[in-house]
Amino acid sequence: MSHTPHELHDEFPDAGQILHDLKMSNAHFVKLADQYHEINREIHRIESGVEAASDERAEALKKSRLHLVDEIAVIIGKAKEKA
Repeated sequence: MSHTPHELHDEFPDAGQILHDLKMSNAHFVKLADQYHEINREIHRIESGVEAASDERAEALKKSRLHLVDEIAVIIGKAKEKA
């Protein structure tokens, strides 16, 4: 269990410029990124002991985060193809 937040730039270290460009031009990406950050912060609070949650809740949040990472990866992949 890591107590380090998983930021998008950590998940996609080679896509810094693309992440920035998508934040500026793609409303759907912004929505997904906001959801990712919200879930990620909640997971971090749980793992840090700041917020209590059942194991089931923590696992559900982690699965949601992974699903968002997958969706974001598809958008990044398409953006790389266009570049």
